[in-house]
Amino acid sequence: MTAFLVIMLLILGIPLYAAWKGEHIWSKMLAFASIATKAAIMILLVSVQRDDWMIGIVGIIILSVGNGALMLLAQILRRLRDVANL
Repeated sequence: MTAFLVIMLLILGIPLYAAWKGEHIWSKMLAFASIATKAAIMILLVSVQRDDWMIGIVGIIILSVGNGALMLLAQILRRLRDVANL
């Protein structure tokens, strides 16, 4: 389980690189949503390892609420950009 957590930390660098190199706000928001999902999964893994359900609830809240708000913001920004280009 610890090895899986270390691998997840290494994989977390991929969307960080994409957010750093991306020019469009849409790609950056998608990269940050990916980072939030991976962080929430890691929080759930830590909660299973420590047998602490309070940490797990935080991970579930991040998974259910956090990404939805981030993606809604990204969609609003994309539509504003499309309207401004017309």
